[in-house]
Amino acid sequence: MQKTLVGVIGGSGLYNMDSLQNATEHHINTPFGKPSDVVVTGDIDGVGVAFIARHGRGHRLIPSEVPYRANVYALKQLGAKYLISLSAVGSLSGEMKPLDMVLPDQFIDLTKRRDSTFFGNGAVAHTSLAEPICVNLADVLARAVTQTHKDVNMGADFALHRGGAYVCIEGPQFSTMAESHWYRSMGAKVIGMTNMPEAKLAKEAQMAYASLAMVTDFDCWHPREAHVTANTAIANLMKNAGYAQLIAAAAVRLLGVEKPVSAAHTSLATSLVTQPADMSPDVLARLQVLWAD
Repeated sequence: MQKTLVGVIGGSGLYNMDSLQNATEHHINTPFGKPSDVVVTGDIDGVGVAFIARHGRGHRLIPSEVPYRANVYALKQLGAKYLISLSAVGSLSGEMKPLDMVLPDQFIDLTKRRDSTFFGNGAVAHTSLAEPICVNLADVLARAVTQTHKDVNMGADFALHRGGAYVCIEGPQFSTMAESHWYRSMGAKVIGMTNMPEAKLAKEAQMAYASLAMVTDFDCWHPREAHVTANTAIANLMKNAGYAQLIAAAAVRLLGVEKPVSAAHTSLATSLVTQPADMSPDVLARLQVLWAD
């Protein structure tokens, strides 16, 4: 099997990656359980890719049920150094309208029910999340969006927004109106249910992480727009799903050529409190994938 360079996690409406050549399905077990679904490996113009449908094919898992640790661990185990997240979000800003795309650079984690670290049970690490997004990977995604927009004309009203905080809620219910206004008062620009703890785990696994967030709605804060429903959110997401696949493929090609350096690739150098020599054999066996090249 070809060495994987790029991991891609597809969110709502993105259950496969049509551009993968030589696609092969893998049923993987990890020390943290099974991933959301089979992991599909293949290549795009010779660049190794591994894809997981975050909610499972057919969308079977609510956000709280997604096995985030198993998903990230499986992609790391296959060799992925870059992790692209494709996600649906609601807009908390009037300038970010449905069908736009956003590259968040910060997160506010309001989740409550999720295992958010690979560590514990015999090993301690405290990983910096001051910069949870890899700026170099986000730049690659931005250029991939620009190139795709040029190639296929994603619409005269389309806009890509760089930066902004993504507030991650537990779900699966959407926000109350009071909550939506509260998130806006925090300075958050978009809202979603899945990028946490995904970004935290990617950093612990020394993988460069960036999220391409596709705006589907205005949540429920907007005084003139309809409140979000699952039907409207999925309908708008599906309008962008084909573009998202093209963007991910373009980003993979760029990564295959450039292989940008990321601070995330050495994040454990300053994070491990328990050194490998002090870990028991079973703990070491469970965790050493995280610092493997």
